[in-house]
Amino acid sequence: MLRFIVVRLLSAIPVMIGISLVSFIIIQLPPGDFASSFKTNLLNNGVSEQEAERQAAAIRQQYGLDQPVLVQYGRWVTNIVTKGQFGYSFAYKRDVGSLIAERLPRTLVLALLSHLISTLIGVFLGIYAATHQYSLGDTAATVLSFLGTSIPRFFLALLILYWLAFKIGAQHFTNFNSAQYALAPWSLGKVWDTLSHVWPVIVIAGFGGVAQNMRVMRGNLLDTLNMQYVTTARSKGLTERSVIYRHATPNALHPIIMYQGTVLPYMLAGELEAAIVLGLPTLAPMFYGSLLNKDIYVSGGFLLIYGALLVLGNLIADVLLSVLDPRIRLN
Repeated sequence: MLRFIVVRLLSAIPVMIGISLVSFIIIQLPPGDFASSFKTNLLNNGVSEQEAERQAAAIRQQYGLDQPVLVQYGRWVTNIVTKGQFGYSFAYKRDVGSLIAERLPRTLVLALLSHLISTLIGVFLGIYAATHQYSLGDTAATVLSFLGTSIPRFFLALLILYWLAFKIGAQHFTNFNSAQYALAPWSLGKVWDTLSHVWPVIVIAGFGGVAQNMRVMRGNLLDTLNMQYVTTARSKGLTERSVIYRHATPNALHPIIMYQGTVLPYMLAGELEAAIVLGLPTLAPMFYGSLLNKDIYVSGGFLLIYGALLVLGNLIADVLLSVLDPRIRLN
């Protein structure tokens, strides 16, 4: 097992290099750079064309934006490997690593909560739907799954935002805490206040996950219940509960476990859409702003972490799958 993990981690290095290279190039494909956005802002504020161009040229020279893309990429990767620095944010005037470290924990907490809740609810709904096939509950769960996979998350975020702002008159829903808890130490009251502010993001990011997990679990459990070893278990006099939860469900969980490798980036994408609409201070609004402002090192750092989470998620899924099913042999 240890050898397998080490080999997978080493094989992830070229994958991460490829992800960083492709993402860095894609970010710079649209015309213009941060200096161009800076020049446009100067012109909008009444600065002359000549002065705006002079300041834009100075910024390009100062930050190396006048260099070829591959040269900029090489300098960026070298600083990450040798110094642990993700570059300098032109818009925030800060190191990108400190910006990401400031917002990444709350982003991961929201994504993990969404993932945990969607997995638990989706799996149990799938088990119920499979064991009550064609019943009213099965039909309701199927309708829920179709809604979860078809409704865009940003549209769901807009609906919740409208309900919060105009129907119940909620306040401070664009922050993690109310004013009285913003600077207060952590307590049960602050935890409850935080949950009352972030639940829309958890619901929006996790709704599609519930639908996906429910559909996969239902379909696979129905196939498993028709297998011969399940019929044999029933013929030996085992209770239906024992047949379902001890024999059928563990084998039906295989696709769910394999799906965990991509689910965290999926939840991060859902958190990104919800946080942008609701205006929460996570990585999502910062990443969106960096794309608009051509703040390439912020965008590149976010995509690099996104890729690292995808690789790590697949590794964890493989390990969990091998633990769940001893028939799997790791070479």
